Amino acid sequence: MKKLRIGFQGEHGAFSEQAVFQHFGPSVETVPSRTIREVFNLTEVGAIDSGVVPVENSIEGSISETYDMLLTSSVKVVGEVAVRVVHCLIALPSARLSDIKVIYSHPQALAQCRNFVAGLGAEPRVAYDTAGSVKMIKDEGLVAAGAIASEKAAEIYGMKILKKGIEDYGRNFTRFLVVSKNEGKRTGNSKTSVIFSVPHTPGSLYNVLEVFARAGINMTKIESRPTRQRPWEYYFFVDIEGHHKDREIARAFAEIATKTVFLKVLGSYPRLKEDLV
Repeated sequence: MKKLRIGFQGEHGAFSEQAVFQHFGPSVETVPSRTIREVFNLTEVGAIDSGVVPVENSIEGSISETYDMLLTSSVKVVGEVAVRVVHCLIALPSARLSDIKVIYSHPQALAQCRNFVAGLGAEPRVAYDTAGSVKMIKDEGLVAAGAIASEKAAEIYGMKILKKGIEDYGRNFTRFLVVSKNEGKRTGNSKTSVIFSVPHTPGSLYNVLEVFARAGINMTKIESRPTRQRPWEYYFFVDIEGHHKDREIARAFAEIATKTVFLKVLGSYPRLKEDLV
């Protein structure tokens, strides 16, 4: 059988690749992309079978680029996966902790380890990827530099872990979404993600939320993002329990469509089984 080709943002060894294997198993072919936008685009044109993209971190919050792409892309959300993020300080095999003056990583990783970086007295420098930072340090032979990345990244590139578990908070998880050109299979334990915007008038958001409440639909998340078209107007990203084809939910969405200026169902997919609390 042909291997599934699954896209992710970053280099091999990135936490996004870990999410791919956690969701699909070890037998898939992983396809690195430099940006989240590229993962969406490759999925949209069918160059890969699915993509896995980060959507939120339990410490630092939402991933803006993913939300922006969900708004404009035609792909469907068909799954979710939560990855326990354990950050390591990684450097050349000859390096010592006292040698490190500069630390490279993705902005999210630097933010999640800001206390450790400050305590070390090192200069944080933004890079496009965690594992990519490890690869760069190896390729360029940067003796005084370290990277924040996964244990797997150190293994892949033959580098040294100077310290493990350097994130500021122990229960650090990143939630990823699985995106595809096609809708996912319907299950009895579904979650649905949707985007909407409302008129800029008093009570307009309440009017939408009241529909969910009246229908007995449980919202598990609501988040606002600027529309970028007019100041102080927002898109609302909402997750609810249930499948969008369930009778009560379909009926609720039909009513909500009359109360919004924009409504987009991103997809329905199996809810996570893991208890992360």
